[in-house]
Amino acid sequence: MSVRDTQREVVVERLAGHLLEHGLARTSLRQLAQAAGVSDRMLLYYFADKAEVLAAVMARVAGELAMRLAVAIPDGAPLKPAELVRRAAEFTTGPEMRRFMRLWVEVVAAAARGEAPFPAIVAQVMAGFRQWVDARLDLPAGADREGTAAAIIAVIDGLALVDICSEDEIAPRMAAALSGLLAD
Repeated sequence: MSVRDTQREVVVERLAGHLLEHGLARTSLRQLAQAAGVSDRMLLYYFADKAEVLAAVMARVAGELAMRLAVAIPDGAPLKPAELVRRAAEFTTGPEMRRFMRLWVEVVAAAARGEAPFPAIVAQVMAGFRQWVDARLDLPAGADREGTAAAIIAVIDGLALVDICSEDEIAPRMAAALSGLLAD
């Protein structure tokens, strides 16, 4: 790996922490450079433009989230959809995940407004997580795996949204209630 590539990785790591801490509010090129500890020019030396910076940083954040999910819900024996939802809900609404989910909600909102580069970032992250969920599903032959994976993601993202927008400690109760509904 070249010195440039090594420095670029350091910048991406710093900016991942910055986005997880501050969200999208401080993402002008100058603010990103400052958060990375480099000049504007150096940031543009490592990346073609702001869109490439944000895409690289969001890929890093999604990768970190995927690693945490893999620990919480390891690959192995496939799970029935209800069990996968239960485990994912419990994990996703945990306090350590709040900053990831808060950033994800902001990125999705930016994509919904059509703000570049977020539609492409969201599409790529969603495709990756659909594959991740699909790989862990125990479904009967002929079932709509992609549709089921997308529905599970919608439920989990919805739980995270309610958790983020609530001032009370509703998350554990939501996860428990959902488990009860799915068990019926």
